[in-house]
Amino acid sequence: MTSVNEELWAALAGRRNYPPRRLSAPGPDAASLERIFEAAAQVPDHGLLRPWRFIVVPDARRADLGEVFAAALAERDPDSDDAARGRAREKAFHAPCLVVAVLVDDPAANKVPRAEKLVSLGCAVQNMLTVAQSLGFSSGLASGAAMGFSGMRELLRLAPHEGAICFLAFGTASDPRPPRERPRPADFVSTL
Repeated sequence: MTSVNEELWAALAGRRNYPPRRLSAPGPDAASLERIFEAAAQVPDHGLLRPWRFIVVPDARRADLGEVFAAALAERDPDSDDAARGRAREKAFHAPCLVVAVLVDDPAANKVPRAEKLVSLGCAVQNMLTVAQSLGFSSGLASGAAMGFSGMRELLRLAPHEGAICFLAFGTASDPRPPRERPRPADFVSTL
């Protein structure tokens, strides 16, 4: 039986998903964040397209993001009240480090199916989460209806062939979670 590097296994098995509201300071410093982004570059990439990119949301732009969340809610639910829109705005201020994962589905690169581009992005995200865990940070993913909102596209300055897929949040868990039961390989693997 092949041995798995115990540090790698501990990082994989120890990772938990935390909603951004459950992450507080400290978050990754510039060197740690650079290492997290370096991990993204290690993934499979059919055609060497790099069909993804990441946008860091700095503290100075959190209020702008909050306004987009509130506007997206107002568009989806015109009857939403000020309190609901306020809660939507607050989402922009959760987690000390917030990054947007963007799919780059360039039509000039149509020889590679969109599904493969999404898989590459997913691998990049997983590498980032695993490295963050190994650096001592907690992390989580968040998405939702606001990801496709026109105001979000405008704020993020997305090209027509790009799409915001999810937010990655990094920080320190305010309430560390115990391990959850994971499925066994026999539950999801079959033989043809």
